[in-house]
Amino acid sequence: MNEGRRIKEVRPTSGKVLGALFSILGNLEGRAFLDLFSGTGRVARRAADGGASFVVAVELLPGRAREIRSLFADAASFLLFSMDVRRALSMLERKGHRFDVIFADPPYGAGWPRLLGEILFPPSGGVARSDGVVVIEHSVREEVPPGPTYVITDRREYGDTALSFLAPAASSERSRGEKGDGEE
Repeated sequence: MNEGRRIKEVRPTSGKVLGALFSILGNLEGRAFLDLFSGTGRVARRAADGGASFVVAVELLPGRAREIRSLFADAASFLLFSMDVRRALSMLERKGHRFDVIFADPPYGAGWPRLLGEILFPPSGGVARSDGVVVIEHSVREEVPPGPTYVITDRREYGDTALSFLAPAASSERSRGEKGDGEE
């Protein structure tokens, strides 16, 4: 499948879901925000416009990544990784970056909701701050299962779309040195 065809298949977060997400998240001032499977970059841009102090977007497709970069031409506290989310998460964790909010909008029907909890909350700690929140957008037909290192704190449905909210299972065990403000 060529990149041009894959770009057309991107399913952007709907306006209704986007509005609900940011209403639930509340004030982002001073918070570090990670957008996985960034697609069009709308969620990352909205986080930056909402006051997030540091925004990172991860998008596998180079064409989409170029479009996202153009949305942030004037942003100083923005990083973009054009690579697989697992590779980006590993790199961010090694560099000590931690995020207050992690949003993931993987392709529907590809099985990602069943995998993301374990990927985002590994025993090594991962990139979510101990008091952070992970939001996974997925089809209502897909489930995010509970796991040993995280808990599902909420699930909201909007038509065929669901937002599942996850948090570390034992935040006191996950305390560690955390960076999220663009420090290297």
